[in-house]
Amino acid sequence: MDTILQLIAILAVVAGTAFSTLGTLGFIRLPDVYTRLHATGKVGVFGVVLLLVAAVAWTPLGWSKGLVLIIFLLLAGPVTSHALSSAAYRIGIPFAHRVRDDLAEADGATPSEEMATLGQ
Repeated sequence: MDTILQLIAILAVVAGTAFSTLGTLGFIRLPDVYTRLHATGKVGVFGVVLLLVAAVAWTPLGWSKGLVLIIFLLLAGPVTSHALSSAAYRIGIPFAHRVRDDLAEADGATPSEEMATLGQ
């Protein structure tokens, strides 16, 4: 049984490190705050969750504590990314390559008016 838990921990560490590395590369390479938040918000959370699974499998930490932390991370990560991107949009940080802007249409402004207010 210990060998299986160690194998699970090793695989989770490798996968978690890969997810975290991809999130870091996305943060460095992507052009604007919105796509960077997508990379770090999605990929980073899964990297941390997999590293937590490895820690729970390797150490005598209880599965219940680990499960509570995993659920908290899976719930809080996307909410945090959404709050940050919403704040970035509200203060007027421009998009790198805007295809569509549903929030500007919901406010009643046309995309050309929105582009003028953002200084583009």
